[in-house]
Amino acid sequence: MTDQPTGGEHPVLSKKERMKIDRQLMPEQDAILRSSNFREVNLGLTEQIAFLEAERCLQCPKPYCVDGCPVRVNIPRFIERLTQGDMKGAAESLLDDNALPCVTGRVCPQETQCEQVCLRAKTGKPVAIGYLERFVADWANDHMDGLAKGSPEASGRRVAVIGSGPAGLTAAGELVKYGHKVTIFEAFHAAGGVLVYGIPEFRLPKDIVQAEVDRLVAKGVEIRPNTIIGKTYTLPELREMFDAVFIAVGAGLPIFMNIPGENLKGVYSANEYLTRVNLMGAWNPESDTPILKGRRVAVVGGGNVAMDSVRTAKRLGASEAICVYRRSREELPARAEEVHHAEQEGVRFDFLVAPVEVLGDEHGWVTGLRCIRMELGEPDASGRRRPVPIEGSEYVIECEEVVVAIGTRSNPLLTRTAPELQINQWGYIVTDQHGMTSMPGVFAGGDIVRGAATVILAMGDGKRAAHAIQAYLSGNYPPPPEPDEIAAEEKAAKAAARKEHAAAAAAH
Repeated sequence: MTDQPTGGEHPVLSKKERMKIDRQLMPEQDAILRSSNFREVNLGLTEQIAFLEAERCLQCPKPYCVDGCPVRVNIPRFIERLTQGDMKGAAESLLDDNALPCVTGRVCPQETQCEQVCLRAKTGKPVAIGYLERFVADWANDHMDGLAKGSPEASGRRVAVIGSGPAGLTAAGELVKYGHKVTIFEAFHAAGGVLVYGIPEFRLPKDIVQAEVDRLVAKGVEIRPNTIIGKTYTLPELREMFDAVFIAVGAGLPIFMNIPGENLKGVYSANEYLTRVNLMGAWNPESDTPILKGRRVAVVGGGNVAMDSVRTAKRLGASEAICVYRRSREELPARAEEVHHAEQEGVRFDFLVAPVEVLGDEHGWVTGLRCIRMELGEPDASGRRRPVPIEGSEYVIECEEVVVAIGTRSNPLLTRTAPELQINQWGYIVTDQHGMTSMPGVFAGGDIVRGAATVILAMGDGKRAAHAIQAYLSGNYPPPPEPDEIAAEEKAAKAAARKEHAAAAAAH
């Protein structure tokens, strides 16, 4: 928990003085201690550190950081209020822009978004926007009774949101601002989606997620758990019951490697493995949820889900937790901070390695993972160099457990009950640029549209869809373009003009 800021006056620093301040570090648990517990790794900024880091913000006339944020948080505004000691103002500013700031302050990849375009990064390290967001959001959670509470006039319109993950919660948070009655339908017994079943406690404590959900419920959002759209109700039935629908069911169907031995006992999809631990409490010795606890665990994949899985295995008591990744360290898609933390905690990385077979004993239990070494060839469709097998380089990783974390795809449970809903060849829902599907009044966003992606991108989809739903319910669909859409159009127009100019110059 962060120290509680006292507010008050703070000295005004010149730009030159601000430029001399180094980026502040986030206090964290000792690596050896945390590798055997599920308590949060990052401990949050103290008041002193937070105010010092906030002073690094230059309050740029053109805030590129806002353009880099998928939910378009007014970053300079809440940071400026923080530097002034106005914690209430900073909190209200942040909450007005972001439905889940305690979440994004912990798991959003700021280093590739808002912080990547921070002007301070041109001559040093960017402002730690994520750290400051967490600091202000946690303060807001502890002082919610003293913050402004809007109470919009009821619109008389009802909107259904399918799925209570980041896209669904964000959309609900925006829609209630318009006075709509919002009902979230959640398949699981607890709200939060991937925030509760996919992300471990040591990265995102479940009480933090619950606090965010409780805040939305206090604003009037209704949540109906244990309700599966596609079974409890079909999508057409739901559409008849509500004025608009937003689909945010994610893409939770696991992908496997299709190699021999994947049906052996001891092979998990990352989805099942993390759900058992996170949502069903298998990390707790007193839990009724069973989970295997191998002495040696191999996790296949290199994304954030793989990092969550391999670090979870370590905390469940694995003497050796191994991340098997077919490309090199430079191509790892996981957040740099998560990779760094995994290395600190003793996770072993086997790079440029691809599994070819899961080995087992006569009783059907996993005994090892046969792999082949790879080398990087020419770039593939992703732009990364394609891994190519090295003939005769096979070897075996001895292990009792294999966790497959190579991605997910869409689940057809909902879409097959609505044949009029257009989907693409991969089973993802097709929408227009504002999120409307082929069914009028039905919108979609997040992983079920874009494929497996980050929490913050799903939230961005939820926020844009909410504004589009409001335009639809108001009879003003399609809505005016978002600032980032305008910027993209201007960029494309300028590029076309440059190309035309170059062609004309070449002709002469």
